[in-house]
Amino acid sequence: MRAEITQQNLYLILAGKVAAVAAFIAESENISPLDALTKFYASNTYRRLEREETKLWHYGPVALYEEYLISA
Repeated sequence: MRAEITQQNLYLILAGKVAAVAAFIAESENISPLDALTKFYASNTYRRLEREETKLWHYGPVALYEEYLISA
């Protein structure tokens, strides 16, 4: 049985995706992981990611990082 992703349970899969994107940001911008997390949480990409209806949560870390770069 496969669980359905809803706005109420989306948070369960976001942490891993956010951490992976923040790692890319930290490395590419030579900043601390905490600063990278702060930047990503403040981004348009994260605002879209946290809304289930955008389906951005389907994206892997590389695609999310590319979205972050495009929308920055």
